[in-house]
Amino acid sequence: MTPDLATPVIDTHVILRDGDKVLLSQRGGPYGHGRWHMPSGKLDRGEPLSVGAAREPREETGVTVDPRHLRLVHTVHHHQGGGIERIGFFFEATEWTGEPENREPEKCLRLQWFTVHDLPEDIIEYPEAGLLGYLEGDQSLTEHGWS
Repeated sequence: MTPDLATPVIDTHVILRDGDKVLLSQRGGPYGHGRWHMPSGKLDRGEPLSVGAAREPREETGVTVDPRHLRLVHTVHHHQGGGIERIGFFFEATEWTGEPENREPEKCLRLQWFTVHDLPEDIIEYPEAGLLGYLEGDQSLTEHGWS
């Protein structure tokens, strides 16, 4: 008997830091409306992980990140429900250029810098798990939503 293989959606999340501040965006679409997360999105078929991760901040904020300046800092295996699994790769941009601006006003209400010591309470749970995993630095993998 052949096992039923997992077919997770692959997501990239990019942490843009300025000292002790991280850039978050407030969602404007139906999923998580009004809640916070970092620049993120799904990996396109045939796209290298680092290239997909570098694409997201450019599309969402206008910030340019060279894929070579992304450091993998955490991974989240997320059970979304409804038979959907996601694997989120969380990267820190070690260098980037440009001034962040809201490039997707139909999907994003606003961008805002938050100190890592005073994050908003209403971060979407899945990206929050990756962000906290990165900030706490005590593990490299979080399994979220499985129990």
